Amino acid sequence: MTKYVIEREIPGAGNLTPEQLKGISQTSCGVLSKLGSEIQWVESFVTGDKIYCVYIAPNEQLIKEHASQGGFPANSISKITAIINPVSAE
Repeated sequence: MTKYVIEREIPGAGNLTPEQLKGISQTSCGVLSKLGSEIQWVESFVTGDKIYCVYIAPNEQLIKEHASQGGFPANSISKITAIINPVSAE
């Protein structure tokens, strides 16, 4: 399956409380369980005004459906074509 990075513009995301982030996570997991095993949430990174999420899915449409059902923005969806890290330099 393909990995994607989703950019979600959420003003003040970096100021969300742990309880608010837990609620967002619970909503996301609830939608994922309805959509089935083809789509998986790997992890998310919270910054000042955005949340960057890594998902595994067969296509962008399923990611858009997750966003729609969850009430989340999906301002940008980018297919990951390669992953590099410090080991890549060896």
